[in-house]
Amino acid sequence: MSKADIGLIGLAVMGQNLVLNMDDHGFTVAVYNRTLARVDEFLEENAKGTKVIGTHSLEELVSVLKSPRRVMLMVKAGDPVDAFIDALIPHLEEGDIIIDGGNSNYNDTIRRTAYVESKGLLYIGTGVSGGEEGARHGPSIMPGGSPAAWPHVKPILQAIAAKVDDGTPCCDWVGENGAGHYVKMTHNGIEYGDMQLICEAYFLMANALGMSNAEMHEVFAEWNEGKLDSYLVEITRDILGYVDENGDYVVDQILDTAGQKGTGKWTAISALDMGIPLTLIAEAVLARCLSALKEERVAASALLTGPEAWFEGDKAAFVNDIRDALYASKIISYTQGYMLMRAAAAEYGWNLNSGGIALMWRGGCIIRSVFLGKIKEAFDKDPKLSNLLLDSYFQEEVEAAQGAWRRVVARAVEMGIPIPAMSSALAFYDGYRRARLPANLLQAQRDYFGAHTYERVDRPRGEVFHTNWTGTGGDVTSGTYQA
Repeated sequence: MSKADIGLIGLAVMGQNLVLNMDDHGFTVAVYNRTLARVDEFLEENAKGTKVIGTHSLEELVSVLKSPRRVMLMVKAGDPVDAFIDALIPHLEEGDIIIDGGNSNYNDTIRRTAYVESKGLLYIGTGVSGGEEGARHGPSIMPGGSPAAWPHVKPILQAIAAKVDDGTPCCDWVGENGAGHYVKMTHNGIEYGDMQLICEAYFLMANALGMSNAEMHEVFAEWNEGKLDSYLVEITRDILGYVDENGDYVVDQILDTAGQKGTGKWTAISALDMGIPLTLIAEAVLARCLSALKEERVAASALLTGPEAWFEGDKAAFVNDIRDALYASKIISYTQGYMLMRAAAAEYGWNLNSGGIALMWRGGCIIRSVFLGKIKEAFDKDPKLSNLLLDSYFQEEVEAAQGAWRRVVARAVEMGIPIPAMSSALAFYDGYRRARLPANLLQAQRDYFGAHTYERVDRPRGEVFHTNWTGTGGDVTSGTYQA
């Protein structure tokens, strides 16, 4: 039997589409699935006429692979990945490569990289973004793990990845062990933020301005031609214009309870662990949690009161304000995401290429947008840029949008319309731009009740003090003050 370039385990939609993508680019792929009937169905249907090789055991799969053997797992994250790794290892030889292309937690990827390397093998944990369409025609791919594995998988992954206008693939090496899955996790967190911001813009136009789906469809179509040009704005345009066979708008028939797979939550948890104020993405995650309380919200709506949504003034001008508030908030979302990746790089010793990550997200992935080109330009100008808000372009854009942003948040509050992502983004901006915040009082409170100590404005950082606020507290201090 002819040798395959790569093996792939897991023939759900993403796995099948990646196989067909690889086949399109001239690679011979061997496939295996735990439910063996799916292998045969795939060969008889979607893979008919391709070079794809079907196998019915892991031993057979490994036997038809070129050396070093490359085996990609497209299975459910968690225990199934560990189970397949353990099942594969006895069949592999030194230098062979296992690739996890699922949405694994980066902590698991750190652990698995060390484990697989201890067996003399190489490991890659890679984020793959773009959904089933991206997998079929060109996703964004974010690989990390064993550096020695990269030259052996680079030709395949870069060939099947999306390309930007100049042909550069939206795939490059991210870093050691869990770096690839961490960047993919952060991508998903930003995706949560982008989606929530768009939903808030929609909610304002529908409830404050009483706009129809057709009118909002036109607005999003216009926005997609400007600074907000992106995949998510594009599909929102399409969704708002979509009617069923009865002429009814499908979006109005959908229950307002949001699902989630966990990557947004992981992003927020990681931010809390590292002390990064990822406020917008955390609010986006919590907004989904609040939406899931449908029955409680219906009951509460009959009891709890608030202002009626109303708007007097220039509606067209307010739509433009919403656009600017959306753009400014989007800047904050990416600012926070890059702050988190910068902190993770320092924590785990990863040498992340911030501009390169923006390039990887330019095409194929769910958050692809023109906007990401500006982020790459910012890091090209200053690779050590500590915060996107300090780049001249983003500083000027936020300044230009600031008046509209404040008007939108203020009017939403007056009308009782919840916009947690936009308002938290503005609160972050106002907090970040202030040289002094009320944490001096907070630290005094901590010192008062727990003797946690504080630093002083007139003394060097790191020197701590305690006040015996009541006269009976004594001089013993806690060791838990960290800043």
